[in-house]
Amino acid sequence: MKFSLLALSTAAALGGTDAFLAPQQPRLSSSALAGYGIGSWNKKSSPSSAGGGGAAVATRNPWDDANKANTVSKSDTFIKAPTTKKSYGLGSWNKSASPGGATSAVANAPPPPAAATGGCPFHANYDAIRDELKLIMDNPSWDDGSLAPIFLRLAWHSSGTYDAATGTGGSNGAGMRFQNEAADPENAGLAPARAFLEPVKRKFPEISYSDLWILAAYVGLEVTGGPVIDFQPGRVDHPDESYWEQMSYGRLPAAEKYCCPHLDDSNVSSSLDETGKVKGWEGLCTHVRNEVFYRMGFNDQEIVALLCGGHVYGRCHPNASGYAGPWVENMTEFSNEYATDMIEDEWTLVSHGDTWLDAQGSAELRPAPGNRQFVNQKKGVTGDDPNQMMLLSDMILAWDPDFRPILEMYAEDEDKLKVDFGAAFKRLTELGCGFP
Repeated sequence: MKFSLLALSTAAALGGTDAFLAPQQPRLSSSALAGYGIGSWNKKSSPSSAGGGGAAVATRNPWDDANKANTVSKSDTFIKAPTTKKSYGLGSWNKSASPGGATSAVANAPPPPAAATGGCPFHANYDAIRDELKLIMDNPSWDDGSLAPIFLRLAWHSSGTYDAATGTGGSNGAGMRFQNEAADPENAGLAPARAFLEPVKRKFPEISYSDLWILAAYVGLEVTGGPVIDFQPGRVDHPDESYWEQMSYGRLPAAEKYCCPHLDDSNVSSSLDETGKVKGWEGLCTHVRNEVFYRMGFNDQEIVALLCGGHVYGRCHPNASGYAGPWVENMTEFSNEYATDMIEDEWTLVSHGDTWLDAQGSAELRPAPGNRQFVNQKKGVTGDDPNQMMLLSDMILAWDPDFRPILEMYAEDEDKLKVDFGAAFKRLTELGCGFP
């Protein structure tokens, strides 16, 4: 939605179209997904009511499976060494590892020949791989009809671990195939993205997982009207988990870090200061700016470009990240809607206890217990506005005096955002790869 420019109200309230759809577009079948221990996915199994149509009823909620990478038990079979047999790094997921308690099929298909070596980038046919990725990108049974948002998040999270001071982390290695990195709470819900790419990896074993995850995001951006990014191959997969000795959790951004603790579910507005900002937001801003993005070597403009371009895609799921709903109305196509809506819309802070959202048709915006977020709805006020949300870590772009002018620039100039986001995302996905 793009309204006339309004002043951001901060007193008590601060806070799809399908792109490039093709008929009879192939998607992963129920039997193929069952081979990865994921099951059949459709409109009824999706947290969203959008993007479905015509699929068979799912055997279980796919987001239960998505969370299994974050609730691993000793019975899970992740890649532990180059000699590990019949393992994709997705795990043999069973009842003990499932939050939903469902018994999952074991991923027992033969591993791709290049799984241990990381592929051979000099022999990969990247045009053919791009075409294959385009074939699976439209998936009416998944969330809002496109795999582009979850591929974008997979690439972002595999890259966002980079630390410039030590040279560790980054997209090189595809460490999320292994137990420790997959179990990072910020990576919850990404197992399906990796599973959707397994057939492509099997068909083209010469490409490394590291390259495939990044290329899938690039293709997703391209087919949804985003920037066309020149792909640089050559990432090499970690052969085992020994790389983790130099790594740690906490490198990816947390949505509420250092903010005033959320204590009273019945009075979430007590978290706000007299200007309508969440108490302690300055600490959260320091976390996002210094502990995450400055650590990787980004500047303020690149930070705002990455968030404005990345969060225009997809939605949050309460049983994955703990937050709920989409950032924008059209979450499967590139735009500057995230920036314009953050400035122009009126945002209300809510928590899991705000059941009035359910009564007003906005149940999809109610976060998991213990979490807070901003929504574009007001208690007792109904209208035609689509359900949208902003994380606390999003709102700092409107609150911080240095971020705010950059946010306003992108709200006014979508073309500039497209160029700047493309450049910043390419840089993010190449950190630590040693490319010239």
